[in-house]
Amino acid sequence: MTPAPSPRRLAVVLSHPNQYYSPWFRSLARHTPLTVRVFYLWDAGVAPQPDPEFGKTFQWDVDLLGGYENEFAPNTARAPGSARFNGLRNPTLPARLAAWRPDAILLFGYAYRPHLRVILWARLHRVPLIFRGDSHLLGRGQLPFFPRAALRLLYAQFAAFLPVGTANRDYFLHLGVPARKLFSAPHAVDHTLFDPSRPDHRAAAEKLRRELQLSPDTRVILFAGKFVPAKQPVELLRAFLALAPTRAALVFVGDGPEKPALLELARNAPAGSVHFLPFANQSEMPARYLLADVLALPSRGHYETWGLAVNEAMHLGVPALVSDRVGCQRDLVTEGETGWVFPAGAPAALRLTLATALAAVTDPARRERLRENVARRIARFTYAHTTAGLTAALDALPDNVPVHTPLP
Repeated sequence: MTPAPSPRRLAVVLSHPNQYYSPWFRSLARHTPLTVRVFYLWDAGVAPQPDPEFGKTFQWDVDLLGGYENEFAPNTARAPGSARFNGLRNPTLPARLAAWRPDAILLFGYAYRPHLRVILWARLHRVPLIFRGDSHLLGRGQLPFFPRAALRLLYAQFAAFLPVGTANRDYFLHLGVPARKLFSAPHAVDHTLFDPSRPDHRAAAEKLRRELQLSPDTRVILFAGKFVPAKQPVELLRAFLALAPTRAALVFVGDGPEKPALLELARNAPAGSVHFLPFANQSEMPARYLLADVLALPSRGHYETWGLAVNEAMHLGVPALVSDRVGCQRDLVTEGETGWVFPAGAPAALRLTLATALAAVTDPARRERLRENVARRIARFTYAHTTAGLTAALDALPDNVPVHTPLP
């Protein structure tokens, strides 16, 4: 009898632990026959780090390292960080990969020095590379010639790609990636944390509503994230003030350089209609979403490559209002069904779309239909579906031992 093949060994290279991917790695370890080890290049997230956009130092309050194999390749950069090419410098990474002997490597991004070293090492040692990124071309048509040529050459080094959604898939196709190399692996979040049936989340949301003195019939628009110009929190507040809706409130959760301008504008708001809550860590966010009737993510430019806050809110039944530059829009937000979409950079359109959203969630029947639509849509964006895409990519690699992983 021929012995059963041993599980494939998949190395994952990621800049630092984060709240979105660590639960997926645990799911891979629990639900697949793969042997997975994650090689981190920096300890942000698990060690306190300053965030210049939030304007504070913090670390995530959820488990980022338990339940799966991982190790840190020491980062010797003089100024560690993910905002610059040389912010990650990991000279021992190739030797660590060689010692672990992976059958394939899943690489997140290409923007740092160690990423390029991994690509070179993998090609020299004939280890297949799988790419994970979430860039898109929304609002810019196509890239200029020289960046496009460089990325075509870079992407030619990869055996497979895991597009996170429709806009990301179109981006890879534009850069010459053959469709046969694309395996849909949608962006997902830990739905066990963002579970609307959890009594602790419900109780925390009710407590927040009492503290903010919001009546049961007050409809809440929520903005959660960094107060930076690219996310347009000031434009959102201006639209809300111009509408002057009754029985509605706008709640900001977060911090950042735009906060002084927001506070100044809010001085003109009717009493009790605009509220500010401080930065909330991951375990605190479900209660903030449950407070809301609509999540607003009006980002402009190319800043919002996906918008995972939309996933989080949708798991809790909350529809989203987004600009047409938000990467998840084509997959998650369908006008009038799971949310509302406005053209970025058009203040009048934002105001009109906000009025439409408020009218919809004020009607109990329409609000319930929205929640049902949202639940059906987000059910297709789970770690099980992301894993299915990864499994299909591994199955398609040359000389690969097939890995068949049913959705748990």
